[in-house]
Amino acid sequence: MIFATHSKQALLKVAAFAAMAVLICRMATGQQSPSAKWTAEQDHQNMMDQLGIKALRPGPSGNEKDSNHANYDEAQANPYGDLPDALTLKGGQKVTSAEQWWNQRRAEIVEDFGREVVGRIPPHVPKVTWAVKSTTDSKTGVFPVVEKQLVGHVDNTAYPLINVDIEMSLVTPRNAKGPVPVMIMFSSAAIRQFILSHPEFKKMMGSDPPSTEQLIAGGWGYALLDTSTIQADNGSGLTKGIIGLTNKGQARKPEDWGALRAWGWGASRGLDYLETDKSVDAKRVGIEGVSRYGKAALVTMAFDTRFAAVLVGSSGEGGVKPHRRNFGEQVENLTGSGEYHWMAGSFLKYGAAQASFGSKNPSNLSVDSNELVALCAPRLTFVSYGVPEMGDAKWLDQHGSFMATVAAGAVFRLLGAKDLGVNEDYRSTKMPPVNTGLLDGQLAWRQHDAGHTDAPNWKYFIPWADKFFNYHPAPWELPPDQPVFRTDANSLVAHSQLLAKAKQAGIDVYFEGDSITRRWGAVDYPDLLANWKQNFFGWNAADFGWGGDRTQNILWRLESGELDGVNPKVVVLLAGTNNVGDLTTPGGVDAKADDITRGLQAILHEIQKKAPAATIIITGIFPRNDNMAFIPLIDRINRSLSELADGQKIRYLNINGKLADGDGRLLDGMMNARDKLHPTVKTYQVWADALKPILTELLGSPAAVDHAPPPTGDPAAAH
Repeated sequence: MIFATHSKQALLKVAAFAAMAVLICRMATGQQSPSAKWTAEQDHQNMMDQLGIKALRPGPSGNEKDSNHANYDEAQANPYGDLPDALTLKGGQKVTSAEQWWNQRRAEIVEDFGREVVGRIPPHVPKVTWAVKSTTDSKTGVFPVVEKQLVGHVDNTAYPLINVDIEMSLVTPRNAKGPVPVMIMFSSAAIRQFILSHPEFKKMMGSDPPSTEQLIAGGWGYALLDTSTIQADNGSGLTKGIIGLTNKGQARKPEDWGALRAWGWGASRGLDYLETDKSVDAKRVGIEGVSRYGKAALVTMAFDTRFAAVLVGSSGEGGVKPHRRNFGEQVENLTGSGEYHWMAGSFLKYGAAQASFGSKNPSNLSVDSNELVALCAPRLTFVSYGVPEMGDAKWLDQHGSFMATVAAGAVFRLLGAKDLGVNEDYRSTKMPPVNTGLLDGQLAWRQHDAGHTDAPNWKYFIPWADKFFNYHPAPWELPPDQPVFRTDANSLVAHSQLLAKAKQAGIDVYFEGDSITRRWGAVDYPDLLANWKQNFFGWNAADFGWGGDRTQNILWRLESGELDGVNPKVVVLLAGTNNVGDLTTPGGVDAKADDITRGLQAILHEIQKKAPAATIIITGIFPRNDNMAFIPLIDRINRSLSELADGQKIRYLNINGKLADGDGRLLDGMMNARDKLHPTVKTYQVWADALKPILTELLGSPAAVDHAPPPTGDPAAAH
């Protein structure tokens, strides 16, 4: 075995010497040398030779069944001492002012990360020239957008044997009244295709709409940057791509940049283009990535201060996780031949077991991840993780990453920004509960309850960034029969809870609608819930209403799984009052009523598609006195709804004559005195009295036991 190992090393060295000989010959004759065609193992060995490393410590296994599995015992997690203090100069002096940070300490940290961890960008990287290949009107989900396909050609006149064309697509909302914030999102065609071909990743990502749709819905744009067109994600590609181009096809030197820094350089060149595009607010451009791209996003933000925000997803070792933590993935995993290409060659020294300089470990590093996060200060920095139970493995060290984020907070405070608001020392602090965000400051943390993704945190990131950007996008106006999700986080959390409720068996009566429906069967309205139970216990009724929903939102929830597999016998629908709003629609009351009726009709069709055996009871919109001008419109919609009923599978129910007089003025005690819109128990009882004869006809008398799922409520009310 020893002989085999030495033989392999000897062969690698022979290959390296042969390549060098060819290079010398070509230099002597003035010819350009072709790219070195090394495997990752050969390139890795070459770097070890340059550094004088004879042996590296093997990294631990991520499989807990293996004998060399990673440590997950907190008692053994911190063998290398404290994290370096971001606010202490190399000479030992404390940094006490923003001026000291910007003029001295920040430069020290940047220098050390460049030399020892992620590598230096060469001083004369060729120029990138951007061209717009195409501009098309398109859609992201249901939202009209403008999509530009871009190519950034890197000048390769100094070495024509390597061609680098950076591919990026820019998508902005078509309804924008001016420049919009944009998130550059690290991606690659291969990874997108892999996710599409593996449906199990959808479960890991949660129930929210895609991040791209959430961005456009929120008035942002996004740019998908294909990292594979910048630098390959493997060691054999280090003599190609932008790193290979700058080295004229030859191997790196120890302090040269790795793939993380190269991808960050590509993002910076993408930002160069965005600064020229009038549809983009170039002062509000962010960067995002997950896993290895989470590492790259953090590196990008740390080194290029033009970026205004970052969403760092599940970045682990090489990202937010401290190098000094012996928990999960280790420095030694990144110095092996599978991941070393992300880092500077110099980084291999810290995994060295035998070398001309002896051996080194993470304690010998002059910097750590808390300082990488600190380099982002005072700009918006959101650290995101998931939970191991759903696929965001312990390997990533969520707790250690939280410690590093807390430790970085001192720099944010020094620069006048707010940190996480954690008062404890990073060494003793505990992570907040899952799904509890620390989002009050420019430095933010949230661990969601899904897997290896940042998807569930976009609904928090966008409004968090909007707050600090003071950004108020133009609202979308979509027709009432167009399914569209709510963009607020609470509504998307409620959707996930209603999906979970829908998966439980035993629902015979399914109530759907807006807040008027929701409050009746919600735990946060105990007096109304008591009335609900009094009237419907034994009929297995479940409430799926959600406050503030318009027909578009109800339609989206139904299309997105809230009725899938439920198979109720009866569906009770009351919706449309939130669409009434604006009375200035061209065409007047009749046109507005027709629009809203189309929305309600689309909901009926979706219910019939999802629950074909169910009888639908559509309830006329209740009168409301917050604006008496709404009454003619409500009456017109209700007349149209009555025409949709067939008296059998679709029943129409109108109780308005018992709620208001002939002019639509509410009778005493029928609606909430404050808003004159939401029913009191008195009105709910009128509605129940009208429903119960129909339910008895369809289902018989209520049973002595009820099998419906427990009632839910407003997720925000729990806080």
